[in-house]
Amino acid sequence: MMGLEMWIIDAFTKERFKGNAAAVCLLSEPIEERHMQNIAAEMNLSETAFVIKENEGFGLRWFTPVAEVELCGHATLATAHALWESGTLPVTEEATFSTKSGVLTARNEGEWIELNFPTEAPQAAQAPEALIEALGLIPRYVGRNRMDYIIEVDSEDTVRTLQPDFNLIKGLDARGVIVTSKANKRVEVGGSYDVVSRAFFPAIGIDEDPVTGSAHCALAPYWSKRLRKDELIGYQASARGGFVRMQLVENRVLLSGGAVTVLRGELQTDNI
Repeated sequence: MMGLEMWIIDAFTKERFKGNAAAVCLLSEPIEERHMQNIAAEMNLSETAFVIKENEGFGLRWFTPVAEVELCGHATLATAHALWESGTLPVTEEATFSTKSGVLTARNEGEWIELNFPTEAPQAAQAPEALIEALGLIPRYVGRNRMDYIIEVDSEDTVRTLQPDFNLIKGLDARGVIVTSKANKRVEVGGSYDVVSRAFFPAIGIDEDPVTGSAHCALAPYWSKRLRKDELIGYQASARGGFVRMQLVENRVLLSGGAVTVLRGELQTDNI
């Protein structure tokens, strides 16, 4: 009985059971989209990545339990980790991925994996009434990019204690909502950081995402301008928590984080 090689990897962390867990499916041949969606629903993690060798690089797609997404940082980081750890790709070689957001790359930097992603800078926007009601506060700043609303609030404590209305967020015309503030110099296990955030995506089946690489594609250009720094450390203050190192390079952002393998196995495919 043939099966699919599956991994579960905690990304943007150096500790198991922290950061954001992603499932990674290493494909030897294409499978139908409906099968990918069914597998992602079965994994029931925020993202399941499907990767297959293509020409000089790899094709990569990401699925939540209910939908395909156009950009995902933590599952890309997890995929690169799986390729290197499985021996599919030598650790000295850069991983190149063809995706719905263009060509993305990953490099093994030892303790860190560095992703080269597009910036997704927010533009100032009018806040819908439903957004204000969902958050229960008046933001310092409201912006949005092609995917999300980006909300700056008054303090890190506000970010951490926020209890949004997920049903109202689900009805917004966006993938989700990223809430952020400047750090108040609190130090988490793992280090200090410049900015803090949380991310909510109920419209794609994820009420709160533990650590979101694509959110930092927006946070990097926003906070770089505000803090006048090209290199930043972000901490996503979910229950699991995780660190994302950000560096702006022209219209790209280098996102770096750790990765830890939690599980490796085989998904039976006789009935999918």
